[in-house]
Amino acid sequence: MPILTPEVIPIDPIRFAPYGQMITAVADGKPYDEQDAQLVLDQGIPRFYIMGLVHRGLGFHRITRHRRCSQCLGSLGGEEWFLGVAPPRDLEIAEACPDPGEIVIFQIPGTCFVKLHPGTWHAGPYFTQPRVDFYNLELADTNITDHHTCDLQAQFGLSFQIVPPGSRHG
Repeated sequence: MPILTPEVIPIDPIRFAPYGQMITAVADGKPYDEQDAQLVLDQGIPRFYIMGLVHRGLGFHRITRHRRCSQCLGSLGGEEWFLGVAPPRDLEIAEACPDPGEIVIFQIPGTCFVKLHPGTWHAGPYFTQPRVDFYNLELADTNITDHHTCDLQAQFGLSFQIVPPGSRHG
């Protein structure tokens, strides 16, 4: 089975725009504007929680999306992490899969969080540390009623491997 190792791209607001928003610190008291997270949480009860994740490697062959809500993810403690994403398409088709050629890997510092557009495909968070806590904002029933996964191995015979910058050989 082919293992793809796309280039890991440092996140910036313009590169990440097709998938969501990169949110960074602003001065206290700044008025609300388009740079703030544009949340879509109106189809249920918002749920904000901390996920304690353990290192599970840097490879994946499944990618997931939530069609009814945005999702916010960020690491606690300033830890760097990685996220595979593909643009939201075919939102009306529950069984749809992303184009594997459109999957991009972002390197995300622990000084920001991401807001994913509804329907953005995502794999991760992934990280190199033994354990990282992440906060997650989605709907209370997202993982029950709005969790659509594509198995890239079954659909396309592919898997992905994240190679952190500085660790590529050759």
